[in-house]
Order: sequence, then C-alpha cells, then structure tokens
Amino acid sequence: MKLNALTKAITLATLLSTASLSAVAADIPLAAAVEADQVVTKVLAVDAANHQVVLEGAEGRQVHVQLSDKAKNLGKLKVGDQVNIEVVRSVAAYLDTDIDKGLPGSIERTGEIRATKDNPNPGGEAYRQVQVQLKITHIDLKKNQVTFQNPAGQSKTVNVEKPEVQAKLKDLKVGQSVVVTYTDVLKVTTQHPS
Repeated sequence: MKLNALTKAITLATLLSTASLSAVAADIPLAAAVEADQVVTKVLAVDAANHQVVLEGAEGRQVHVQLSDKAKNLGKLKVGDQVNIEVVRSVAAYLDTDIDKGLPGSIERTGEIRATKDNPNPGGEAYRQVQVQLKITHIDLKKNQVTFQNPAGQSKTVNVEKPEVQAKLKDLKVGQSVVVTYTDVLKVTTQHPS
C-alpha cells in the first residue's frame, strides 16, 4: 500500500460518510470540511538510539522531536535530509434521524503505516479518528438554537447560523443524535539531498 493511500482513504471515507449515510438511513448531513497544512524542513541532527531528531523550524530555530520506538529506520535519516510533513484534518457531521437510539458516546480509532525496511527514506503515516455522538436535549426554533448533551453528560447550546440547516430545525426532535467525526492524518516523507 502506498503511503498516501491511507491519507486519501481516510479523508474520502470521512467526507463520504455524511452523504452515504444520509442516502441509506435518511440522515441529514449538516457539515463537512477538510483542511490541509504542509511543512517542508530539513534534518539538523539525528540521535537514532534515543529516537530523537532535530529539525529546522521557522526562522532557522531548532525543533526537537521525540519519536516513539516504532520509528525503526532513524539510522537511515541523515543531517541535511529534507522532511515533508503534511497534516490533513477533516470534520463531518450528520443528524441521525433515529430517536432514542441510545446514550451519547464516542469511539476512537487509530492506525499507522511505516515505510518498509528496504526503503532508503524513512517516513510513514498515522491517523486518529474520533466519532462523537451528541444527543439533542432541547430545540429553540425562534432563536435557531439546539442544545446537545455530550458523552460526559455536559450540555451545550449551539446557535445554528446556516440558513439551510435552520430550515431543517423544524424537523428535529429531542432524543435524536448528531454524529460528528473528526479525522487527523499525519504523513511524513523524507528525501536525501541530490
């Protein structure tokens, strides 16, 4: 599996979850967003035995990075190597139309793919996905507000500002759930200088 395949698969799955679930279960998509940031830097020092790397930060500052013992190919990383760090964050939210489906809850998934041992350039990908189910406890149509209860039992009132979602408020019922999926994908690739 190519390293960027995980990034594409997780991001696509998160974005499609809103649309595909709405088609199957008559759920109402509320929001979907994707942000990506990329940093290209270079290696200033490597301590493979202690799993530490020093990268060049903004304005030439040193950024010390402590890696886990899962970083097996650090011995192949050299001073002067280019490091490309990409972070993709996505959020998808949909209204679950089932009422009294259950108590609010959350699920967390993580995974990783590392470069193969025979790859001369260390790197890999990791993802973390958290799905939170929030229960609707109050709806105020005049103020365009919905109050949710989170898995810890805390309540929060949200102002609904998007007109297309405001139009759907009249169809909401206390006891329905909003499912929000947060996904972060971190991709690190390295390259020896030419």
